[in-house]
Amino acid sequence: MKKSLVIVFFLISISIFAQKDCEYSSNVKDSTGTYKSTKDYVMHEKVFGNSQTSLFFSLINADGLLSLNFQMVQKSADFIPAKCFDKNSRIYIQLTNGKVIPLIGLEQESCGNYIRVNNENCRLLNGYFLFMKETLEDLKTYPISFFRIKFAGETTDYIAKEVLISEVDQKTYNPDHFFIDYLKCLD
Repeated sequence: MKKSLVIVFFLISISIFAQKDCEYSSNVKDSTGTYKSTKDYVMHEKVFGNSQTSLFFSLINADGLLSLNFQMVQKSADFIPAKCFDKNSRIYIQLTNGKVIPLIGLEQESCGNYIRVNNENCRLLNGYFLFMKETLEDLKTYPISFFRIKFAGETTDYIAKEVLISEVDQKTYNPDHFFIDYLKCLD
């Protein structure tokens, strides 16, 4: 009986502490350099009435330069006001140890793209943010408690959930562990 209990405990602990597999949207190495990008990962989702907003993170390593790709996808039957990035845009990540990690936006001004699909207004905003090397160890060690996006003209806070079950694709995500699970993929 003790042996079976120990075996069951061992199997459960292996599944709990198992690392996530690395999934890439791009993984290229050629004569011009290397480029790796993780798949888009849902960090926040809000579906309310006839509108939907989804925030995605992915990590990019281009010739040793590590960056975060931020993507906001908004859909609505109603008008969607533009959110923009400018040279002062930042993403602030607060970790569970209390540290706040700033990610600096690349100096690009963008208000995203607007398209109309199946009588729905859609807006897509993309931005790239750089890490500071001294912050990577904390990001690999501590979960995210929340993150703040500093757009041009406004700042919005988002709570990083431990478990997020997407209403859009019905998959389960762990936004608070995004960096813990995926920074290792770009080392």
